[in-house]
Amino acid sequence: MKPIIGIMPLWDDEKNSIWMLPGYLDGISRAGGVSIILPLLTERNDLKQLMDLCDGFLFTGGHDVSPEIYSEPPMEGKISCCRKRDEMETFILKEAIESNKPVLGICRGIQFINAYLGGTLYQDIPTQFPSDTEHHQDPPYDIPVHTVDIVPDTPLHCCLGIESLAVNSYHHQAVKEIASGLVTMAVSSDGLIEAFYMPSHRFLWAVQWHPEFSYISDSSSMKVFSAFVEASTTNMA
Repeated sequence: MKPIIGIMPLWDDEKNSIWMLPGYLDGISRAGGVSIILPLLTERNDLKQLMDLCDGFLFTGGHDVSPEIYSEPPMEGKISCCRKRDEMETFILKEAIESNKPVLGICRGIQFINAYLGGTLYQDIPTQFPSDTEHHQDPPYDIPVHTVDIVPDTPLHCCLGIESLAVNSYHHQAVKEIASGLVTMAVSSDGLIEAFYMPSHRFLWAVQWHPEFSYISDSSSMKVFSAFVEASTTNMA
């Protein structure tokens, strides 16, 4: 049997509907897993029932993480949040960590995980962290626009076997202070944290770039999905 991966839903404010980028599902499928898109809800008993079906959880991109989570006021005109999603993901991440189920965070995912665990974020990179590094590229989104240095002897380094990686990038928030219990795995040339993991957890990785766009053309992106699905398969035993 294949591991079941619960994927956090994307939300469209204008259409008032859930949607999903196929790359998240296809990346999981190519890695040997099967995905279910979770509904956007906050009823804990319902969420727990759904979580019991899943062997791992993918925290996707999307809306900004609410600054309330890391005890800051929002920057006026810079933040677009989905509070229902914040509430839902708070419960799911808490339960996933307590049950030691594998977690992979992508883009918003790395930001949310860091904020939930006590870290802080740059609410808007152009305003708070001006840089010549391209962090908010134009399409196509599978093209690398900057490089990250991979920290030696980290799980990501062991997985990819390289010290530098060219990545795509589409975000305006980023990890500022990393939460206690997390360890940096990759850093961009301007000093932003681009990947981390939690050593005390079976598998909790997060990356700032977008393997869901580049998994076909970039073997390293596919390796990230494969490592996550492999850990979720082990979780089935």
